Amino acid sequence: MRPPYRSFQRQPRVRINQFVRAPEVFVIDSDGKPLGVMSAGDAQAIARRKMLDLVEVAPNAKPPVCKILDYGKFKYEQAKKEKDSKKGSVGTSKLKELQLHINIDAHDYQIKLKQAEGFLWKGMKVRFNLMLRGRENIHKELAVDLMKRVRDDLSHIATGDQDIKPVGRSIVLMLLPLPAQKRRRKYTTEEGETESD
Repeated sequence: MRPPYRSFQRQPRVRINQFVRAPEVFVIDSDGKPLGVMSAGDAQAIARRKMLDLVEVAPNAKPPVCKILDYGKFKYEQAKKEKDSKKGSVGTSKLKELQLHINIDAHDYQIKLKQAEGFLWKGMKVRFNLMLRGRENIHKELAVDLMKRVRDDLSHIATGDQDIKPVGRSIVLMLLPLPAQKRRRKYTTEEGETESD
C-alpha cells in the first residue's frame, strides 16, 4: 500500500506560521510586548499584517509561547550564537600528537619544539610519542632522557602531565599549556615564525 500524499514543503525544526499546531498560544509582539493568549490563527493574522512570521519559541510551555519576528533574521542570529559558542571551546579540548625518534637530528628537534610551542600557545595539549624499535629497547634510559629534555625545553609554556616512563615499546610525554598569563614564547614569534637570534 502506498503512503498518503504529502506536501513537498518541509516542516522546519522550529515551528513557524502554519506549522504552529497548538490551538491556543501565548503571543509576544515583535517589540517584546506580551499580547496574551489567543488562537494560533489570530496570531498568524497579526504576524501577516506586520509582514513578519509567527515563531514558536517555547513549544513545551502551557500554552506554547510564540513570538512575532523576522524568521530569517532569527535563524541567522541562532546560527551565529551556535558558532560563537563552538569557537570558545575549541582550544581547550584539542590534542596534538608529535612523533619523536631516539636518534633525532638537532634541526628536526628544534622544528618539533617550534610546532609544540605553537600548539601550546593556542591552549592545546601536546603529546610526544617516542617508539623504540629493535635494539633501541635496550637503551630506554636514553629515550627517557630525551623526553625529559623536551619537557625542560618547553617548561616556559607547558607543564608535564605525569612522570616520564616507558610503556611497552613506547615512551609518552603529555604536556599541558600553562595559564595564558604565564606562557612565554621562546622558539616562535607572534606570526609563528622563528625568532631570529
